[in-house]
Amino acid sequence: MQRLKVPLLLVFILIALSGCQPPPSSESAGWKSPYLYWQLRKAPLSQPLTLPVEGVTQRQLNDTWGAARSQGRQHEGIDIFAKRGTPVISATPGIVRRIGTNNLGGKVIWITGPEMSQHYYAHLDDYAAHIQEGDWVEAGEVIAYVGNTGNAKSTPPHLHYGIYFAGEGATNPYPYLKAEELK
Repeated sequence: MQRLKVPLLLVFILIALSGCQPPPSSESAGWKSPYLYWQLRKAPLSQPLTLPVEGVTQRQLNDTWGAARSQGRQHEGIDIFAKRGTPVISATPGIVRRIGTNNLGGKVIWITGPEMSQHYYAHLDDYAAHIQEGDWVEAGEVIAYVGNTGNAKSTPPHLHYGIYFAGEGATNPYPYLKAEELK
């Protein structure tokens, strides 16, 4: 009888999760996290993504991927310039994986999105008050504000936006943000 209870419990959990929807924006994914990560793994990273700086158009984007940086590095993202304090919005739906600081990016946010892609938002002036690690976010949701923290202190305010894939590392986000044809 005990052997039968465990498989039945697993079946009931799977049935419950099959109707599992993401929580409302900016709410913790909580117990749904494993299922939501599984859903994100299966979802394609569609193009074009939502532009991650409010009010910026595709025509204003410049492909800064691969540009030379200090200490022999190459730029692993694109810079989107905007006035300090301009809202930074999530380019994809996903789960906020990390909020914190580092030497290069200053104030940063990492979001796990479709195809388990990792979206990196850096040089932030501040974080949106409602965003916490583990939260579910929708594409277009305000997550932070444009700044010039980290190694960007001597530059005009901008968002450094990067996309990373497991096993591949950084990939150029520019094609993911641009429509194939601009009208």
